[in-house]
Amino acid sequence: MLRLENISWSTPDGAGVLRDLDLTVPDGKLIVITGPNGGGKTTLAKIIAGIYKQDSGRIFLNDEDITDADITERARMGISFAFQQPVRFKGITVRKLIELAAGEKLPLDKICSYMSRVGLCAEEYIDREVNSTLSGGEIKRIEIATVLARHSTLTVFDEPEAGIDLWSFTNLIKTFEDIRKSLNGSIIIISHQERILRIADEIVIVADGSIKAQGDPDSMMKLLLENNSVTGKCFRQEEMF
Repeated sequence: MLRLENISWSTPDGAGVLRDLDLTVPDGKLIVITGPNGGGKTTLAKIIAGIYKQDSGRIFLNDEDITDADITERARMGISFAFQQPVRFKGITVRKLIELAAGEKLPLDKICSYMSRVGLCAEEYIDREVNSTLSGGEIKRIEIATVLARHSTLTVFDEPEAGIDLWSFTNLIKTFEDIRKSLNGSIIIISHQERILRIADEIVIVADGSIKAQGDPDSMMKLLLENNSVTGKCFRQEEMF
């Protein structure tokens, strides 16, 4: 379980982004965080991963205080972060990337199992470099395969739908649905997309640096729709609350 207490963070020029935010993410749940652009969602995700350091507040993972742990230490503890635009690695093959994530050499059948779970044929990809020859949808799914190989306790996805075509997005949703059915750890997804919101166990609405509402998909989607906030791509804070 992840627990955040009184998290605040400001930009270097002093602009407040998060203000005394509290959040609990139970084990075995898929949580989607949504809200208007600039509301603090991505900042919150990066603080959880250890990319940013909060100005104040405490963070606990399974009741262990990880407030001062950096990104490397948190990765070792089982926290993974999937970037909005996945990093490409010229000279590193898909096979090598998945083995690096797993922390060991893997037999072909094991790599195939991870690749098949994200809808890719391992034989067509394992010897390809993780570079610009891969499409946005391919690189997203390969990144998810590395997350599966890591067996993370908590995985954070920052707008996984960004920069991919409709066909890849449909397959991405299916991948998340499949992961959802066999969830061992917890998943946090930062997203504006209604189809991703619909597969959540719980939706958290973040705006103006704080949590405005939190609950099951039906009640949260009703709240968003009643406030004319679902635009398909972004939310407008003044329309939400």
